[in-house]
Amino acid sequence: MRSLSEKVAGIAASATIEISNAAKRMAAEGIDVISLSIGEPDFDTPEHIKEACIDALRRGETHYAPSTGIPELTAAIARKTSTENGFSASQDEVLVTCGAKDAIHQAMEAVLNPEDEALILDPSWVSYEPCARLAGAGVRHHALDSVAFQVDDTLLEAVSSRTKMIVVNTPSNPSGAVLDADSLRLIADLCSDHDLYALSDEIYEKLVYGKEHISLASLPGMAERTITVNGFSKAYAMTGWRIGYAVAPRPIIRQMEKVQQHTVSHPTTFAMYGALAALRGSQDCVETMRREFERRRDYLVPALQDLGYTTAPADGAFYAYINVAGDDMAVARSWLQDAHLAVTPGTAFGTPGWIRLSYATSMENLKEAVERIARV
Repeated sequence: MRSLSEKVAGIAASATIEISNAAKRMAAEGIDVISLSIGEPDFDTPEHIKEACIDALRRGETHYAPSTGIPELTAAIARKTSTENGFSASQDEVLVTCGAKDAIHQAMEAVLNPEDEALILDPSWVSYEPCARLAGAGVRHHALDSVAFQVDDTLLEAVSSRTKMIVVNTPSNPSGAVLDADSLRLIADLCSDHDLYALSDEIYEKLVYGKEHISLASLPGMAERTITVNGFSKAYAMTGWRIGYAVAPRPIIRQMEKVQQHTVSHPTTFAMYGALAALRGSQDCVETMRREFERRRDYLVPALQDLGYTTAPADGAFYAYINVAGDDMAVARSWLQDAHLAVTPGTAFGTPGWIRLSYATSMENLKEAVERIARV
């Protein structure tokens, strides 16, 4: 048999999904595993969103849709962007995708060439680098300040002659840090000075605690060079629906649309009506979930600090990122085997010596998890 793709063979599987699968296998064997490894809200999708999807099914919204998404949804996303994110967007600058991850993949396919590099700020979500490499581009990593997890002037030295895109994620997965105005201005200046595109992953924008989320594209001169990625998975507990979107200048959206046309065509038609209901309906459900995540954070982070762990600023998303001052892979394996606690090692995010714990689970599970960590 002839060999398979070397490009795909050189890409590691998703560490977060692998660990989650291992925890599920142990649970299937009857082992009491607490999983803090996966980034998925433990809430059910709000009822009015599910009903809108069911109504769409009943009236026959089961056929092909426009490749950019149903017009009602692209218009609603454009309005939401203009009113909430601080920069104007028209309907034809929106592409609805099969989850935010799909938007990231399509953006990199649309922008990057083999001679280009994507500059990624670490710690970083596990799929940014694979998406860039699947697009045939190179990758350059730059470590954020390990105390405040903000951008500083050292970023200026990370740009090479091949750099074409910088990948920004705020609030951050895995650290939970929210980039402040100074950090974003430095990124904006860098993009302007070196003529770079920015991919701004803002999927956790609604889950912020005591801080302000600022969209990178809202800064002067950035809307014309920024691909803002967002979706419905985290804020509306719609992970399985696979509905995300990108907002970007028309030439980039047209490129991304071609990728979508030749791969998935468009997201599931009736699911898009659920996403439309999410945007049009009351946002009380989002605030209810946000407050519960904040309550869990307010328990978990101090509890981990009481055990002696240094933590990253948990100002957004639903993760506690802790420094284990050692081999994070060994610690994660030990916690899984000895404490039956599934977590994600920081090596997966480009920062060895750290561990990510998701508090998207019940308070009861979090308290038991802390007790197990204390025992090991």
